[in-house]
Order: sequence, then C-alpha cells, then structure tokens
Amino acid sequence: MADDINSIIVALDRHINSGEAPPSSVYIPEQSESNVDADEPDEQSSSPTPSSPSGESNLDTSSSSAGATATTTNSAPIGAPDSTKENGSPNPARRIKHVAFLSQESTESSRSRAKEEPLDQESLLIAATLIQDAKEGRNLVYILSEKTVRAYIVYNNKWLRWLLYFTIFLVLALALFEEPAVTGLGLPYWGTMLMEFPCLVYFAVRMCHAMSFQQRDVFFKDAKNITIIVVLLLSFLDMMCYIIWENLAKSGHPIRWSRFLRPLFIINFPDGKQIRRAFRNIRRTVPDIMNVLILFLLSVLLFGLLALKLFYRRDIHYPDGTSYFSNYLDAIWDLYVLVTTANNPDVMMPAYNRNNWFAIFFIVYIILCLYIFMSIVLAAIYNNYRKNLKNEIKSAVLMKRQRLGKAFDLLKVRRGDEDVISHSRWRQLTSVLLPTKSEVYSDLMMKILDDDNTSVLSKKNFLNVSDLLNVHLSEVKDRITLQEKLFPKIYNHPWSVNFKFMVRHKFFRYIFDFMIGVNALFIAIDLDVADWFFLSIFTFEILCNLYVAGFKEYFQRFWYTFDFLIIGSAFCASVIERIMGRTDDELRTLDVLLVLRVLRLVKIFGSIKRFKVILQTLLNIGTSIITFKVILQTLLNIGTSIITYGGVIFVFFYSFAIIGMELFSGLISYYGYDAESQASAATAFCGNAKLNNSLFYSFHYCGNNFNNILKALMVMFELMVVNQWHDILFVCLFIS
Repeated sequence: MADDINSIIVALDRHINSGEAPPSSVYIPEQSESNVDADEPDEQSSSPTPSSPSGESNLDTSSSSAGATATTTNSAPIGAPDSTKENGSPNPARRIKHVAFLSQESTESSRSRAKEEPLDQESLLIAATLIQDAKEGRNLVYILSEKTVRAYIVYNNKWLRWLLYFTIFLVLALALFEEPAVTGLGLPYWGTMLMEFPCLVYFAVRMCHAMSFQQRDVFFKDAKNITIIVVLLLSFLDMMCYIIWENLAKSGHPIRWSRFLRPLFIINFPDGKQIRRAFRNIRRTVPDIMNVLILFLLSVLLFGLLALKLFYRRDIHYPDGTSYFSNYLDAIWDLYVLVTTANNPDVMMPAYNRNNWFAIFFIVYIILCLYIFMSIVLAAIYNNYRKNLKNEIKSAVLMKRQRLGKAFDLLKVRRGDEDVISHSRWRQLTSVLLPTKSEVYSDLMMKILDDDNTSVLSKKNFLNVSDLLNVHLSEVKDRITLQEKLFPKIYNHPWSVNFKFMVRHKFFRYIFDFMIGVNALFIAIDLDVADWFFLSIFTFEILCNLYVAGFKEYFQRFWYTFDFLIIGSAFCASVIERIMGRTDDELRTLDVLLVLRVLRLVKIFGSIKRFKVILQTLLNIGTSIITFKVILQTLLNIGTSIITYGGVIFVFFYSFAIIGMELFSGLISYYGYDAESQASAATAFCGNAKLNNSLFYSFHYCGNNFNNILKALMVMFELMVVNQWHDILFVCLFIS
C-alpha cells in the first residue's frame, strides 16, 4: 500500500503542478520474486501506513484534485510498460498495478444509489470528540450532547491543561518558601498563602467545570473527584487555622498539617492518568504478594529465636558497649536490618570474633532470607504487577474501541446489509477532526484505512482510525523551511543546494564527531587554550544544521536541541566571562558548561546502530538508564516509563519529607566539624548535645536533616538506598 499511495501522490502532484487535470489512470510497476505469477493478487496491499526513515510519513498532499478517487487493480491494461528488460530478455514475473482515478461525477453517481440522511452538526461534533478521546487515551465519562461536549472540549484545551500543570507545580514548590524554608528563600506566611490561594481556587474551578459536563451521580461516585474536593476543603481549613494560630499563639509552633496531601493533586486530576494507573497497579499487586511477604516475615521471626538462643547469655557486646542480641525484639530488628545489608558485617563481627563457627548462622540466614526469599518476593511482585498491567491495558483498549464504536454509530449509513461510513461523511468528519488538512489528505487517510478498496469504511476499518491519527503525516507545505519561504531564490540556488547536500552528508557528521572526541581529550588534559576554537567550530555546525533543517525541524530533533543548549550556553558564558573578567563564581559556571560539552560523546554512541537500540530501550524504560543508535532510541521510549514511576516515587518522597519537616526540623543542624564550631554549645555536635559521642556525629552526618524541603528529600533518597538508614532512624527517634 505504501507504493500505491506514493505513486498516487506523485501522479497527482505532477499533473496538478503542471496545470493539467488528474490522469484517468497511473501504471505502477511492481517487481516481484521470480517464482511469483504475474496475475497473483497482491497480498501486501493492506500493509501498514507508509513512513519515512525518520518515523514520519511524508505524504505530498499539498494539492487537491476535485474529489478524485483512487482505485487499484492488478490487471495489466493496454499501454502498460512492457514486462521485458531493455536487452530483450524477459523480465522475472512482473505485476502491473493499475491505479484509476475516478471522476467526481462517477463517484457521486455511485453514491446516489443509496440515499444518505444529512448528518447534523451535533452528531458530527460528538463523533469527532469521541475519536479524539480514543486517540489521546482519555477515559472521562461525560454526557453526549452538544452543550456538554463543547464544555468538555474547553476542559481539555491545552492551555488550560498547562495552567493546571503550572498550578500543581507552584503548590508543590511552596515548600521551598514556607517554614522551614530553604536558606535565603523564606517568605512570610501571608506571602505563600497569596500564591497558594489562587491555585486552590483554580483547582475548585476545574472541578466545577468537570461537573458541568458529567452526570451528578457519576461525578460524585468517582473517588478521584471526592479526594480532590476533600483535599481542597482541608487545605482551606488549614490556612484559616494557621492564620489564627500564628496571630494568637505563635509560640505554640504552628504547623501547616495539610501540606503532605498536596501530591494527591498529581494523582487524582484526570491529566495524571499515567501515575494514577501505576498507583492502581501497585495497590492491586500488594494483596497478591501478601502470602510471600508473610512467609518471609515468619522466617525472620524464626531466625530471631535462633539468634536469641545462640548469643544470649554469652556476654557478647558491640564495640560501643551495648548488649548483643539481649532480647527478642532487638534480635528481630538486627536481623531485619541485615536483610537490607545496611549492618553487614557489623552485626556479625562480635559473634564471629568470639567463635568463627557462628558465621555459619549468618551465612545461612543471608542466603535464605536475602538471596532466596527476597528474589521470590521480587518475582511475585513482577508477575502480579505484569498481570495487573495487562488487565489495565486491556481495559484501556476496550474503552478506546467502545468510544470508536459510538462514533461509528453516529456516522454510519446503510449500504446493502452492512453499516459503513461513506466518503462524504468521512470528508465531513475530517473537516472537524483535522480542520487544517486538505481534502487530498483526508482521501489518503481513507485510502489507508480502506484495505478492502470499497470506497467506504466498515466498522473493522474504522476502529483503526485512532492509531492512524497518532501517525504523523506531513504535507509538502509543512516541510518548507522558513528560509525557503522568505528567500526561495537563495535557498534553492545551485550553490545552496550543494551546500545542503554537503551538510547532510555522513562525512560532515563524522568530522564533527571526531572533533567532539578531540575536544574531550583537551578537556581531559586540562588545556583551555583551545576552548574558543572548539566553541567556534561547534557553533558553525549548529548554524549549518539550522540553515539546512529549518528552525521547526531542528528543534524537533533531540540531538540538535541538545547541541544547541550545550554549545549555546557555553558560548554565552564564555562571552560574558571575557567581557566581565574572570571571577571565581563565573569560572565555576563556565567550567560546568564546558564539561557538559563532553556529554556530546553520547551523541557519537547514538549514531552507532547497536548503541542506538540500547539507548532507545533505556528511554522506553524511563520520561522512564542509557545504551547505543538503536539502544538510544529504545532508551528514549523507556524515558516515559521512568517519568511515570519517578512521579510515583516523588509522591511518596514529598509527603514523607513534609511530615519529617514538621516532626524533626531544627533538631539537627550543620555547623561544620572544625574546632571553632565545636567551641560553642549552640553549634557543637550538630547543634544538639544528645549527639555527643554518637556514630551519627562521628560519621559527619549532620547535613542529613529535615530543616528544609531539599534536605528532607535528600534524606528520603538516602533511606531509599538503604545504606545506614537505621542510623538516621535511631537518631531521629533519639533526639525527638
């Protein structure tokens, strides 16, 4: 089908540009294998949508032929090219595909045999909206009437959605300015509330807007809506309570107790469906793995009993003098921490020093509980999560098909014993769904969907329309660069054409890839004398690519944008540094930007096919990990998953960080570890005398505190890594 469409387009474009009428037919020779009969039907006529090497289907649909309809046959009509080679020898079996363009009159006369009911604008609008929902994966339930659908369309306006994202970001970022604030960013409580209040009002307006196009019982039965309403009410109540508390009893340490609920806005608004889906899968997975977790905990309890009987009353102590496995709870706790390896081999050494054979107990425990049981737990989590994710995808596909089915029912006409969508109704639909596209573009889409060549769309064909809409098809007019529009004679001059050919050539890329490697070598041996040379040639490379690709295409490519940001920032920093002189701060900034140029080495990996696959895989894993040219592309796809599950982790981090700030802020502070800081009682031992002679202070952990949101998030990350997590826990419990 790809050859069919491209040949049709070429024929249309050639004749329309020359001012002639479209041809009645076009002959498309197809070279087949030698053992294929010339009259064999073309089994590939329903192949997937054609695409360019870059993943973009470049269809020339800039010109419109008044209602020309394309049909194809596999016959070899009179006038078709001779199926012999130029030297007279017969060609291998060669099929000739006949593509006929029917006139407007003939197509209209064939349609007139079945009268169609006129399609009202309401049905057309609803059908287009349902198709758009299927394309974008939206699953919000709404009333199917013209008024409510228009309200729903406004609700999904991209600018309103971006405003929602901004307000959620602003509400979460308020923790930087609220007490306890990041150093230098503190604002009075009324200042942060003046920023928070409009955001909460917009959330409330957003909810009222959603209620306007949904049935009341459906709206209030949705747990997401109830959650947002409750969080909004609690936030307003918290603000009022805090104002009263701050003005009447400031010495009572007023707190904002609703702040840890803010991440719920990310999850419960319809726009956060990916993160919400991940949470839902986690919630469904936990009950399925409870039996494995219970068995694991029972094994820890059993080994706790064994440890108590083995080491109790043997007069063994830890290096700090504390008793060793003195009671059952301590034994369970130490063995649980050992599963995370945070206290290995510290917990074993006192017993091992007493008798080397005691190591057998810990070896058996680690093999059984860490390597076997934890692997089983991980496998159970993976299998159950995978099963729930499959069910989630099935539900999403089913919902998409249901919406497309509703749209089909609104558009269908009866032809014989089958319901179909006619060409005229398809044109009406695309005029609403794709108002900026031409009629030829619409006809090509129908041609792609109509794999039966019946000039109508069956329900089976129509169910693929959302997938086709997700394929980017560009018209010729869309691929004209700004330079060509403004200066066509210069841009299309032979010298310019040769220059563009040179820039697009692979050796041009190889030269600058080599220069990236040389630049990395100069940075490694700390030679600054060539900085301006490399910045100049890399800037020249950017200008060349901008001229050839145009601004729009240039910034749509990841590596081009990457180059522009890195080299542009380094160039600007170098110019500023040269004008204003060298200061320590400016040199640090410039050094960072210049070092970032080394990241361009990743671009070389991305140009290697095997590496690109790995990188693409990593991007798919995760917005959601990076490998080489195919790898890089895979990594980009993984990036989305990483962003999703990164959002899940952020929700937990933020909520627990806020709780930690309210409980432990000000109890630990970093003042340094030199003699001067220890001379004062207020600054000695992290500002808390209870930490004197503690491992926390001796390890210089004073920076691990909850004095602002950034430090609290850092503590959350350290706890996730699990190394020394029990030391941080004990200190927080001890000083509070």
